[in-house]
Amino acid sequence: MGWMADETGLDKCAANFVPLTPLSHLRRARDVFPDVLAVSYGRHRKTYAEYYARCSRLASALIGLGVRPGDVVATLIPNLPAQAEAHFGVPACGAVLNTINTRLDADTVAYIFDHGEAKVVLTDPQFMDTVEAALGIMQGPAPVIIEVADDPAGYHASGKYTEYEALLDGGDPGFEWIMPEDEWESLSLNYTSGTTGRPKGVVCHHRGAYMMTMGTVISWRMVLHPVFMAIVPLFHCNGWNHTWMMPLIGGTLVCCRDVTAQAIYNAIHYEGVTHFGGAPIVLNMIVNALDEERRTFEHRVEVFTAGAPPAPATLAKIEELGFNVTQVYGLTETYGHVTECLWKDDEWGTLDKADVAAVKARQGIALPQMEHITVMDENMRQVPMDGVTQGEIVIRGNSVMKGYLKNPEATAEAFKGGYFHSGDIAIQHPDTYVQIADRAKDIIISGGENISSVEVEGVLMAHPAVSLAAVVAKPDEKWGEVPCAFVELLEGQSADEAGIIAFSRETLAGFKAPKRVVFQELPKTSTGKIQKFELRKVAAKL
Repeated sequence: MGWMADETGLDKCAANFVPLTPLSHLRRARDVFPDVLAVSYGRHRKTYAEYYARCSRLASALIGLGVRPGDVVATLIPNLPAQAEAHFGVPACGAVLNTINTRLDADTVAYIFDHGEAKVVLTDPQFMDTVEAALGIMQGPAPVIIEVADDPAGYHASGKYTEYEALLDGGDPGFEWIMPEDEWESLSLNYTSGTTGRPKGVVCHHRGAYMMTMGTVISWRMVLHPVFMAIVPLFHCNGWNHTWMMPLIGGTLVCCRDVTAQAIYNAIHYEGVTHFGGAPIVLNMIVNALDEERRTFEHRVEVFTAGAPPAPATLAKIEELGFNVTQVYGLTETYGHVTECLWKDDEWGTLDKADVAAVKARQGIALPQMEHITVMDENMRQVPMDGVTQGEIVIRGNSVMKGYLKNPEATAEAFKGGYFHSGDIAIQHPDTYVQIADRAKDIIISGGENISSVEVEGVLMAHPAVSLAAVVAKPDEKWGEVPCAFVELLEGQSADEAGIIAFSRETLAGFKAPKRVVFQELPKTSTGKIQKFELRKVAAKL
């Protein structure tokens, strides 16, 4: 080893080793970008100096409420300034941030309050009924309730609890932040959807979130001062960590209570939004917007999309409107997106629109902060990269959760073999790009043949009358199960079952084509994912 054999005195110290945390980004932005607009929501327009002071007040006030390092502070808030401030103010007092899905029922919210042992809950008046009902169901001690400020959308504080702005008024803008002594310390607690049982608590650390912010800047090809619109709910993987990322590059966070096509177009036109993330349903919303909802803009808007593979037809349409879409992929357990479909202009630059859309629907390769993401078989062996052989996406890297709170068995199962197991079934192309075939639970096995619901949905979405499509298994006496399509039509359009089936057969093999088509509005989560478990219940009764 030569001179490296003697490393006497070469030890970690305060000068050369500082635990990584996204809190550092806002502390730096306070000094580097003090007068840059940090957060915008109606008349609420705060610079980085003001943003930092408000987060400091929040941290100080939480200490005053008895919150101590390691305690949990929960929120039920839409994508509003208070939710963004909680992302910094809560960990700045050493606490763990638990952003709760605002669409959950009171029983599930009560379970999360109990399981996470929340000491304080910050809630928007819109969800106060759910919070109060949850308090009545809880088994453990009730948390302190803080109600956020009155809102331009018409939601007003009840007056029964301490109000958020009053809480901040009592805080110290010069509060010295409690930074992590170890980057492995817990930063956030996020609960999974819990569609097959109680939700699991995903515990994330400071290092993972910091690395996510760094990797995303590279993958999204970002430069200083982007204008980012918060469309992905901040309770969903902490908004893919983008709120923690914005101070790193002096960006402006544009908040949005209700995501509509008009709100998105207005923000791009009036606020100059340059970036946003969203599920494919958001892309669909933009493509199918009414003329009166649209606004003009001259710049190209960069979009990260995830949640399900977007239909090639939707991708083709949205690119023509001035949006550049990059498919990314991830899970709550990976802090959000950890792969990207990195565009290869030398190979794909001459493809026609349909082929471009098909390529862009791939989930792609690992983001820079990740170590290894690939597709393996059930024996943890790499599947052939032939674009055909299926296996499970497995993940290793810095942006993987610490584990599931109070659930060592589920944690061990998720990490078996030294990788996090996603549960997503995929193929891998010769260039290593991963492409999801389906969730393991969404594969339809008909007469021994595997049918990808994603493939069938992609074909149906190309129908000119179809707005959204979801395909699930329907029990069948002869084949075991067959594809059943649920279709949401565009406004003013019409179609019938026979026509949809005939259209699908123009592209698909006969056994893959849906055997039943149901026309209805599709049930969706707050992040825009279609709730297939609800559709399976309907299909089972057909």
